[in-house]
Amino acid sequence: MDNEQHEHSMFFRAMMTGLFVGIVDTVICLAFNIFYRDITGYVPSELINVSSLIFGVNLLLWAIGMLYYVFKLMTAGKGDLLFSMVVGLVTAFLAWRTELIQRFSDVRLDHEFRGLLLGVVLVCGVSAVCLPLLYNNRKFEEFAL
Repeated sequence: MDNEQHEHSMFFRAMMTGLFVGIVDTVICLAFNIFYRDITGYVPSELINVSSLIFGVNLLLWAIGMLYYVFKLMTAGKGDLLFSMVVGLVTAFLAWRTELIQRFSDVRLDHEFRGLLLGVVLVCGVSAVCLPLLYNNRKFEEFAL
């Protein structure tokens, strides 16, 4: 029963750490969205808008927190490093693929969209790579969870 309770506690901590990081990232992405649109004058908001950032970023990082739990279970002792490496590679791949997207026929709008999307991908990716550091931080566990 003690092992089951420990696994439940690990799951709760991983899920809540992902949710916490998602909330922080949502605020960062919203600020970046406002700042980027103000600087560049980029207007279209069909894909990247306030609603998609609030729900998408939170759900994504919440799911990444649960994925981290799976890594912790499947890889005894090596889950943190392996998780960070996999998420780092996925982030690099997505950043690379973001540069190849062609959404608009207007070159300026297309470039501005890729810049906005790349910013969101990098914010979420860097936070997900650092998720194990927050998960293992005793002060975070004490004060935030």
